[in-house]
Amino acid sequence: MSKKIFIVYGHHNIKDSFNASIRNTFIDEAKKLGHEIDLINLHEEKPIPFFDGSKPSEQILDYRKRLEQCDVLFLISPCYNLRATAILENWIDLVLAPKWFFSFKRLVGNWGYPVPGAMKDKKAIMSMTYGGNWFSIQTWFQNIPFRRIKAGVLKLGQMKTSYIRFYEVLPGMSENTFQKHMKKVRKIVQQL
Repeated sequence: MSKKIFIVYGHHNIKDSFNASIRNTFIDEAKKLGHEIDLINLHEEKPIPFFDGSKPSEQILDYRKRLEQCDVLFLISPCYNLRATAILENWIDLVLAPKWFFSFKRLVGNWGYPVPGAMKDKKAIMSMTYGGNWFSIQTWFQNIPFRRIKAGVLKLGQMKTSYIRFYEVLPGMSENTFQKHMKKVRKIVQQL
């Protein structure tokens, strides 16, 4: 069944980075399978300000409207300083925000629980690329972006979330390793 996929690309190199290869391979495979793509390259968009308590701008409201029409949200970012890129983190903070993405049901005092909003039960995929090897990332660092985005933000909106990781993403990556990573991307699309 054909799906509408909203892709948020958060790497500054939109042409020839490894993350651009993930994006392009994903899009090519998705189109072969009849899926529709709505892509935003954050570094080509009008910059959005950092959260200052203001109401959502027309740009943020437009992103939300487009998200409401999608079946899948695909976020792509390298891991910088144990987080997604600042431009993607800011987009998440402003777009996937209360009360549109989730709200909070207060029971007593500050005790309560999140109530999902507009994206409930939709599919989310978070792609993170790491320069380090899998052992050091999984042992010491991986839990930070994992908890922040997948187990934190996306869980608040009760999205069905997958988290894919690519290790040793360095300029000297072998062609064999690169092709294994792209095979992983195609498989993700095929499983939608």
